[in-house]
Amino acid sequence: MSLRFQRLLLIFLSLFFLTASIFLILFNSKKNLIFFYTPSELLNSKTQINDTIRIGGIVKKDSLKNIEDNKYVFIIHDNNNYVRVSYTGILPDLFREEQGVVVQGKLTKIDKIKADRVFAKHDENYMPTSIKKQLEKNKYWNKSYQ
Repeated sequence: MSLRFQRLLLIFLSLFFLTASIFLILFNSKKNLIFFYTPSELLNSKTQINDTIRIGGIVKKDSLKNIEDNKYVFIIHDNNNYVRVSYTGILPDLFREEQGVVVQGKLTKIDKIKADRVFAKHDENYMPTSIKKQLEKNKYWNKSYQ
């Protein structure tokens, strides 16, 4: 084998293994992706009952109800449609009515979810109090930024 043929063979083998690895990554990630839906997208999608999904929206005012100890029911909406959510567990500190939320769980009906996780969303100005106290203690908080 000539040196030129060896280089060409090395390039083709490298491209083959690179293509195969990209294909495997994309194939496996397709099975593990959980898509993010709004309530309107969820009602118009082809998701099946018992699929694991993520849905995001705003918690409807006066919809949060504490049924039992750490068992909650609330409604998420996007101003057009709504989805009922049932959740067992402790809600995040930032969770409030009329605030953004992302819920992950199993679809029990087309408009009802049994949530495993609840993620509260916040704006860009939010800072946890523990971090704010630490910054004030180090006198870093008082700096004027331009």
